[in-house]
Parts: sequence; structure tokens; C-alpha cells
Amino acid sequence: MGNTTSSALSKEILEDLKLNTKFTENEICQWYENFQKQCPTGRITPEEFEQIYTRFFPDSDAKSYAQHVFRSFDTNDDGTLDFKEYIIALHMTSTGKLSRKLEWAFSLFDVDKNGYITKTEVAEICQALFKLIPKDEQTKLAADENTAEKRANKLWSYFEKKDNERLAEGEFIKGVIENENAMRLIHYEPIKQ
Repeated sequence: MGNTTSSALSKEILEDLKLNTKFTENEICQWYENFQKQCPTGRITPEEFEQIYTRFFPDSDAKSYAQHVFRSFDTNDDGTLDFKEYIIALHMTSTGKLSRKLEWAFSLFDVDKNGYITKTEVAEICQALFKLIPKDEQTKLAADENTAEKRANKLWSYFEKKDNERLAEGEFIKGVIENENAMRLIHYEPIKQ
């Protein structure tokens, strides 16, 4: 049965995913089977992706963040996610090495995809991230992090750049690795109950 699934998935894509992720052939084939059931067209639209994200963050406004995440995963810019993009995204955000996760985070913050991040882009992503934080958790945030603007300013300050300067990928990764507060500000993790 595993063979039928893997034959439906092109050998080229299967080999590429085995090479570029930590997933086994069996895991990839299982995900492919589920992906085909959930997305019979073989593609995830931005709207479907937003619905998935909304399920993960039911007490939040996940729409704008989902749009940015979708953009960063849609590596061929065709407006949909195919199975390969989906699995690579899953790998990078869940089991990938820290450096790969930070490369992905850079692509998330690089809204215009020009290879650099500006303070405006940091503010845009921080705004989307802030909307993921439920209102009751927002009230518990430190005074210098209790608005999206304050979080963006704090994050930008870790990179030691002027407001009109831009940040390259290497600088972003180095700045985040060297500062655990920056690491915390580039994503949202719900408070453990």
C-alpha cells in the first residue's frame, strides 16, 4: 500500500523531500495521502491556509499573519502551496535546524522579497504577530512590549540599525541568535496553562 502512495507522488519530489527534510519516506507518503484528501486539487489556496491558521489560533485574529506565512512558503510565487512547498515549510518551522528556521523567519519579515528587511517590514510583521496574542495575554505583557509598535521598535533596536537603514539576512540571523529577546519577539508562543 505504501508503494501505491509513493508512486502517486513523483519519485523526484519524494527523493528531494527525503534529501532536504528529516522526514522518512513513510512519513512523506502518509502526509501526501492526507494532503490529497484535504486538498484534492493538489494545492492549498491562501483562503484555505487562513482557515487552517484560524484553527490553530481560535482566540486571535490570525488572518494577516497567515497571509504573510503563506507568502513566505509560496516559493514559486504562483499563489498556491503545492505538496513540496507545504512539506518543506512544515520541516523548516517544526523540525529544522535553528539556522533554517531563522532563514525562514527572514523570508517572513522580507515582505517585498527584495533580500532585505526594513523597519517598516518589521512593524508590519510585528502587527500581524501581535494580533495572534489573545487580548487577555496582551494585558500581561511587559510595558515595552504591550503594543505591536513597541514590539517592533524593541526588535529593531537589537539590530542596531537606524530607522531608514535595512537589514541583510546574515545580520538578521546573527542579531536574533545573539539575543534571546529578539528570538522571542519574532514569533508567538501561547502561554502554557
